[in-house]
Amino acid sequence: MIRHIVMWRLKDQAEGADRASNAKQVKALLESLRGRIPGMLHLEVGVDFSGTAQSADLVLVTDFESRAALDAYQHHPAHVAMKDFIGAVREVRMMVDYEV
Repeated sequence: MIRHIVMWRLKDQAEGADRASNAKQVKALLESLRGRIPGMLHLEVGVDFSGTAQSADLVLVTDFESRAALDAYQHHPAHVAMKDFIGAVREVRMMVDYEV
């Protein structure tokens, strides 16, 4: 099994909304993927409440059957469709993929 974790720090203002509003929108977009991606076993999205300088604003934790399933997810139309919005509201993106 492959775990794919992505963390974002969002811009203070972007796409006509503040950081908190955009965090809610990104969370909803990501959660809309649940049950739609072949080979995705688990999807969890968290919004940070600590607000520290070291914290990210959002985290995505997903599990996939295999590396091939993770690769297919990267090109799935539902995932690709949200990349422009997330890219427009993010300041920093970090990720890690590993075998569980």
